Amino acid sequence: MKYNIASIRNNTLPQSLIDFSNYLETIKGKSQNTIKGYKIDLTMFFRFLKIYKGLINDETLDFEEIPIADIDNSILRKITLADLYAFLSFVEKYRKNSAYARARKVATLKSFFKFLSSRAKVIDENPAVDLESPKISKRNPTYLTLDESKSLLKAISGRNKERDYCIITLFLNCGLRLSELCSINISNIKGDILTVIGKGNKERTVYLNNACVKALNNYLKVRNENIDKIIDKDVLFISKNHTKMSKRAVEVMLKKHLISAELDSERYTPHKLRHTAATLMYKYGNVDIRSLQKILGHENVSTTQIYTHVDDEKLRDAVKLNPLSQENDE
Repeated sequence: MKYNIASIRNNTLPQSLIDFSNYLETIKGKSQNTIKGYKIDLTMFFRFLKIYKGLINDETLDFEEIPIADIDNSILRKITLADLYAFLSFVEKYRKNSAYARARKVATLKSFFKFLSSRAKVIDENPAVDLESPKISKRNPTYLTLDESKSLLKAISGRNKERDYCIITLFLNCGLRLSELCSINISNIKGDILTVIGKGNKERTVYLNNACVKALNNYLKVRNENIDKIIDKDVLFISKNHTKMSKRAVEVMLKKHLISAELDSERYTPHKLRHTAATLMYKYGNVDIRSLQKILGHENVSTTQIYTHVDDEKLRDAVKLNPLSQENDE
């Protein structure tokens, strides 16, 4: 058996980053999307570091062109906490990173340097131990109202009507992530039970209501009319080229139907439909926070708690029910 080692070797990345990526995949079981995010953050950090430490020979290079493969262990051992804060200042000022984006980079740096010190034994001291994350102000989720959700469903038309209706119905009823929806296989569906692979390659069960089951059955009838043309016959959502529908294709499709429904196509995304599903379940379904956590596949219940602050009508009614509310009506 021949092995194409060259296809898995990456000569453009530092060995430490390659080792860290392998560790995340094989030991920690992180998804490819998560690993990609770590690589993007660390690549940016290494490029900044070369500028900050004066390690660039060619000053004409654009930031994205700065090579980082030469970041070796001797450079890693000299990194200080001050260097990490300088990087966070850089991404805020020059890359316009929000507090959320900077917080993610802090998490990446902490995880990377913990690996270097406690697993790879490359550095003696971990410079990220005392690295603090920026304060993040809590924001209420953006979501469609019940009436807006119904308007969106009614606006769906076109030659892929059944497919698009099924996708948006699953988003609005099940709160799926975009990556989860695109990876659904027909073999993952057993009656009213759908099995999806969420963040960190964690499997979870999603229960389908009547609207979802009906939308799926209607779509499958149309989908199977061209079964011979479909490349991977187990993939649920198929593109016009008879291949697996990409995340970008789903985003474009949703944008088109939002415009048809006269809704803000810039404000609402597939993830906002996930927010919508969670909000509607909490607001109208009397779903407790722990159950909602399981439905959404949140690892921490604190992530789910943002949906407990969205029902302004209940707050308004509570104030109106105060026994003193009519005291000045004379």
